[in-house]
Amino acid sequence: MFYPGNKTKEYKKNINYANRGMDLEDMINQSNTYYLSENRAVIYKKPTPITISEVRYQKTERVITKAYFRTPSTLDYNGLYRGIYLDFDAKETKNRTSFPLSNLHHHQYEHIKKVIEHGGISFLIIYMNGLFFYLDGHDIIDFIENSTRKSIPYSFIETNGHPIKQKIRPRLDYLEIIDTLYFKEGSH
Repeated sequence: MFYPGNKTKEYKKNINYANRGMDLEDMINQSNTYYLSENRAVIYKKPTPITISEVRYQKTERVITKAYFRTPSTLDYNGLYRGIYLDFDAKETKNRTSFPLSNLHHHQYEHIKKVIEHGGISFLIIYMNGLFFYLDGHDIIDFIENSTRKSIPYSFIETNGHPIKQKIRPRLDYLEIIDTLYFKEGSH
């Protein structure tokens, strides 16, 4: 950015990408808090199941020095909306042309299938190319079962996914998309 009277020096903002996934989770958590406060839905982030195997004691604190995942976790969020079970995960990629399927573990894919088989709604919220997308579990299953690719092309996400509007309240209004897909006249 150039400032008046100082055309020789350019000021750049340092951008830290280290916690981009946490930023996405923060936005979803804020949205879920809003949905709960407005009595629209009950959706929570599931805690990661870990077992603590080593602790170091420092004065009045205990510091975990070693822990491991007890079981592979499924998806990060679950809850109820309009009487239907929801289960979803937040994913992001710096890749501009495709979403690597290595970001979706096999047990997570199987979980998406089971949730749908039992009448629930399962999906991913994907942050890619500066945009947020809702990608429904049906589309994820269809792509994986009918493709040999190791990544979902951005064009597939643009075509089959649904852009999520950023707002002040809720930050990411993904329930608006669920309403359109599942609760319009004659649906579900």
